[in-house]
Amino acid sequence: MLKEIHIQNYALIDQLDLEMSRGLTMITGETGAGKSIILGALGLVTGKRADLSAIRDTSTKCVVEVHFDISRLGLKDFFVKEDLDYQDITIIRREILPSGKSRSFVNDTPVTLNVVSTIGSQLIDIHSQHQTLQLATDQFQMETMNAFVNEQTKKSDRSGNVVLQNYQNQLKEYKALTKQLTSLRDNQAELSRELDYNTFLLNELEEAQIDGLNQEELEQENEQLSNVEQITEALSMLEHKISEEDNGILDELREVNTQLKSIKGFSPKYQELNERLTSVLVELEDMSTEAESLKDQVELDPERLEFINTKLAQLDNLYRKHQLDSVEDLIKLRDDLADKVLSSQNIDGKIKNMESQIASKTKELDQLAKELHDLRANHKTELEEQIAETVRSLGMKDAQFEVRLLPTETFNNNGKDQVEFAFTANRGTPLLALDKAASGGELSRLMLSIKALLSRCKQMPTIIFDEIDTGVSGSIAEKMAIIMKQMATAMQVITITHLPQIASAGDDHLIVRKRNQEDRTVSVIERLSESARVEEIAQMLSGGSISDAARENARILLQ
Repeated sequence: MLKEIHIQNYALIDQLDLEMSRGLTMITGETGAGKSIILGALGLVTGKRADLSAIRDTSTKCVVEVHFDISRLGLKDFFVKEDLDYQDITIIRREILPSGKSRSFVNDTPVTLNVVSTIGSQLIDIHSQHQTLQLATDQFQMETMNAFVNEQTKKSDRSGNVVLQNYQNQLKEYKALTKQLTSLRDNQAELSRELDYNTFLLNELEEAQIDGLNQEELEQENEQLSNVEQITEALSMLEHKISEEDNGILDELREVNTQLKSIKGFSPKYQELNERLTSVLVELEDMSTEAESLKDQVELDPERLEFINTKLAQLDNLYRKHQLDSVEDLIKLRDDLADKVLSSQNIDGKIKNMESQIASKTKELDQLAKELHDLRANHKTELEEQIAETVRSLGMKDAQFEVRLLPTETFNNNGKDQVEFAFTANRGTPLLALDKAASGGELSRLMLSIKALLSRCKQMPTIIFDEIDTGVSGSIAEKMAIIMKQMATAMQVITITHLPQIASAGDDHLIVRKRNQEDRTVSVIERLSESARVEEIAQMLSGGSISDAARENARILLQ
């Protein structure tokens, strides 16, 4: 519901702050007074293209801000998707800067024009005699059919809404499966081409037996085996120099230590020297023992040396080939290749499994699509009769309306049906699709009839009728007013009209007037009191000076 409109510096409007009412609001005024300016401003907050020429004062910005009560429209998911702050009273603002640049905001958050257009289309439906293209779209006709079926079956366990929601959930899964299948088939050819090469690389890495390899230890062992003689000679010399009898280091130091023992009692310092030398003797004895042990362990092993050299050369070759530098990287590469080879080998099975799932899902979708078709077929006659009855009450007594359910080969978002409305306003002429069937005035009354039906079937956005009563007689205007009044019990309806029979039906009445202010003309909008409303309706009835009879007729219309 549209609650408040704020317009600044737009066309003939300097400043406008207007609160809107529930129910049916009428807007009247002389031709050229500025009624269309209101629609233009509202068009800005529903995503229409901004026009710099609409700025009254080009030195300052134009601002249109509209407050909506969206609490009953189920738009929370949209706000979450667009990362917007949801509020029951949502504010949409559009600014046109003097440079011509346009900015849009939802609850003070900057948004793209596409977001404004998407949300705006769900908040306001502006309809005029020249804007009936929506009526002929497949989407609108299907939405009308679905809304009517949902209303007629809402108390059933298998209501139209339940079946459609189930179908759409299954369709989402079906599309995901077909997308995966397409991807698998695309990958199949590529994987097949790569399989032989990847298998070769994998075998090469597996044959290298790289698990548990420590390259640093291999290199160290290689150094030892490559220098056996030098190592043996050094260890032998160490052992010999330390432990050689008579001339060895140990014998000489033991003799020295004996002398130190004899004097250690003379001074703590001598005792310390004795202890330190004793420690050195122990360390040398240990070194001699270890050197002997290490020397015994060193042996020439040409086969082991050859194995290590081969393994290190193999690693070096693999590093260069794969542009890697560690055994861990080679192991990861080997495991990745194993996964690819396994995927290549298993892809045929995956494709068959996916095809089986899709076949099962197709069967489910066919059953649900048939159920949807049957629901529509069962209720289409009633839809035809209700719309035809309303259209005939609007002066087209020979009008005929038909709902055609056309089968489609593929699944669409609503099953396997395409809904087509056919219409004729004259007896003896064939029913034709709406884009070929009627004049603007006839389609306008058909649109009113359909929108009236929809208002009983689902929650509708604010609808604005812009002079759809053009060329309509007084008696038909009264019927139109009744329909709008009925619609307004379930939704907000705003009607711009020149006919007193329609204007008098409103719960609220606004008038647009032009005024001269100094050297310029401005448009203003005022809410009419009961007495002022009588005068306005009387003026519309008389078309000139207001007579007492016109005032009395106005009072009768307003009762």
